[in-house]
Amino acid sequence: MPYVVTDNCIRCKYTDCVEVCPVDCFYEGENMLVIHPDECIDCGVCEPECPAEAIFPDTEPGLEKWLKLNADYAKVWPNITQKKDALPEAAEFDGVPDKLDEHFSPEPGDGD
Repeated sequence: MPYVVTDNCIRCKYTDCVEVCPVDCFYEGENMLVIHPDECIDCGVCEPECPAEAIFPDTEPGLEKWLKLNADYAKVWPNITQKKDALPEAAEFDGVPDKLDEHFSPEPGDGD
């Protein structure tokens, strides 16, 4: 049961979760993070650390597309293991619904 980063991370990209992950399974895109499902040990420490409440266990209903997105982009985006500043527009976009189609960027982030 890996954890999954979902819609509300887009254009927020808080990295509080990265700082507490014991296995460094987060990967950085230009405007969101993903979790590598094969590296996640299901410890759950990241979920309560996310200010945007964008991380859920993959057992939650309706997360299939997010599990696929996390798995696909974790293969091509760089690993991130240290906390960074959130995106400048994070407060503005926190809570905006349905950001995937209009705001998601497939471009990689900088990583560590």
